[in-house]
Amino acid sequence: MAETAGETLLEVNNIEVIYNHVILVLKGVSLKVARGGITALLGGNGAGKTTTLKAISNLLQSERGEVTKGTILYEGERVQHLDPAALVRRGVIQVMEGRHCFAHLTVEENLRTGAYTRRDGRTAIEADLEMVYGYFPRLKERRRSQAGYTSGGEQQMCAIGRALMSRPKTVLLDEPSMGLAPQLVEQIFEIVRAVNENEGVSFLLAEQNTNVALRYAHQGYILESGRVVMEGSAAALRENDDVKEFYLGMSEEGRRSFRDVRSYRRRKRWLS
Repeated sequence: MAETAGETLLEVNNIEVIYNHVILVLKGVSLKVARGGITALLGGNGAGKTTTLKAISNLLQSERGEVTKGTILYEGERVQHLDPAALVRRGVIQVMEGRHCFAHLTVEENLRTGAYTRRDGRTAIEADLEMVYGYFPRLKERRRSQAGYTSGGEQQMCAIGRALMSRPKTVLLDEPSMGLAPQLVEQIFEIVRAVNENEGVSFLLAEQNTNVALRYAHQGYILESGRVVMEGSAAALRENDDVKEFYLGMSEEGRRSFRDVRSYRRRKRWLS
């Protein structure tokens, strides 16, 4: 982690998000992302993770959503009323769930689109392209292949690499493990950690795979039904009995089946 990891880079304070003027999705969500840190936003499908990321990156409006309460601060300034392009220029970029590469472009053309807003010259862009290929050697092998014909793992690498080409300070990474084999998931998270440590990029990653996320993150927040129900260091969350039982499938008696975990959800102390 970077030396400045104690400093708060991104701060979400008690936000509420409503869709279509009537559907309350987030209910007082607060979180912090440290400069130079990896923060995991955890929870099951429908917990509100993607909505939280889109609220930060100001992408809710296209889905008829809006932040109706609370504040979002980036480097100490309120940013929830900026347009998404302005936020990208400040160094915040989101990697969307489902990878979303430009299928008709080659892998390298996809990567170069990430540098579209930059004004620091061709030499710097070429250097960063080689930096991305250093982290993702598979992309260099497939650089002239159409992205639509690459594997799911290669497309996820391409999406993250494209984000890095914008020279971000903060990457909002949505469900990086979705649809990938376990070996590829580990590879993606290893690269995230390397980029964090070597380039000083901060990450806020939304992830259902609690086990993997808590091994790579420094801090974690657990969302349920649009609320933060637990937070703490990743190390502390890994050792928490409730997290072990309800998210890691383990209890004092050992590993539980999904069916057992599901049947015990009503006993969650934070929801009682």
